[in-house]
Amino acid sequence: MLTQLPEGFTTLVTGAGGGIGNAVVDALLASPRTGRVIGVSREPRPRATDDRFEALTADLTTSEGREALVSYLDGTPLHLTFNTIGMLHDDALGIHPEKRLDDLTPQAMARLFDVNAMTPALLLQALQPSLKGQHPALVASLSARVGSIEDNRLGGWYAYRASKAAHNMLMKTAAIELRRLNPNLAVACLHPGTTDTALSRPFQARVPAGKLFSPAFVAEQLLQVLEQRRPGDGASFHDWAGETVAW
Repeated sequence: MLTQLPEGFTTLVTGAGGGIGNAVVDALLASPRTGRVIGVSREPRPRATDDRFEALTADLTTSEGREALVSYLDGTPLHLTFNTIGMLHDDALGIHPEKRLDDLTPQAMARLFDVNAMTPALLLQALQPSLKGQHPALVASLSARVGSIEDNRLGGWYAYRASKAAHNMLMKTAAIELRRLNPNLAVACLHPGTTDTALSRPFQARVPAGKLFSPAFVAEQLLQVLEQRRPGDGASFHDWAGETVAW
């Protein structure tokens, strides 16, 4: 697993309490090559004992949460950073994917941009002390095919599409700067496919047979995609099967 990274590599997984984040942690800990795995989630979650796993409770959508993470890392070099934080809907806030332009609200747009675009970018800003240097470093962040501007043929889902498109631009832009801080760094935007998690649950009835994936399957697939990335490659946008997605 991730043979381009050194034996005993250090990983940070954000959104580790969610379906995909938790599965990524499990997949990493199943490999003897993995060293420290630092999982960050908003709520403390019990896990099976593994001395390599470290849990940190912090809300990374806030400056306080990001500061807590930076303090915890204390400049520790990160070889793999895997961001799984994302949002599509929120019943409590009345946020749902828009079917038409009239459904769009500034509140929904602001919230989705905050979680899906600004938080990942501000996370990279905060993590610069752990990313800079000469060590091999992979940065992965969950995106979505619907964030592809070129691939948009159906319309709808305005705020989510736009926030993921913004996410991709921010990741690609950050990759240019981060390579100046670490020439052995690469950034990957990843489309996980429709995964059986809380994010997709209200929309699963329309998913074609065989296209609803388990978190464990998605985690394994995405790590295989990352296996093909080489430190210093710059930015890329791939789906769970390794196919390139148009920006």
